[in-house]
Amino acid sequence: MARDTLSRRRPGDGPDPDLDAVLDALNDGDCRTIIEHLDQPMTAAELSDATDIPSSTMYRKLDLLSEAALVEEGTEVRPDGHHASVYVTDFDEVRVSLEEDRSLDVGVERPESTGAEERLSTMWQEVRRET
Repeated sequence: MARDTLSRRRPGDGPDPDLDAVLDALNDGDCRTIIEHLDQPMTAAELSDATDIPSSTMYRKLDLLSEAALVEEGTEVRPDGHHASVYVTDFDEVRVSLEEDRSLDVGVERPESTGAEERLSTMWQEVRRET
């Protein structure tokens, strides 16, 4: 099965992550376990098998991580046309800082973005390997 190369946000793209959402996700043991296992794109079912987290719980945890902008969802292209969602971590570093007004702020460093040409090339290499 060919897995697409997920498009990555670049620093400054999209809204800043919500402090509470990030802290809630990182405070959750299941979410941390999911992050530890996401060294490559995986489906929810694969994650559930790898972590022993039930499927019903897995989807809730992936939603929590997505809301915190810590995982990104992509598509696994399957020959039978029944494509599946795959997930990958979408951060390299999370920083919590104390601002001058004594409020807390969260910063999320993202992986370097790859160009569309490189993503397409990678996807075709995967397709060739599968056929």
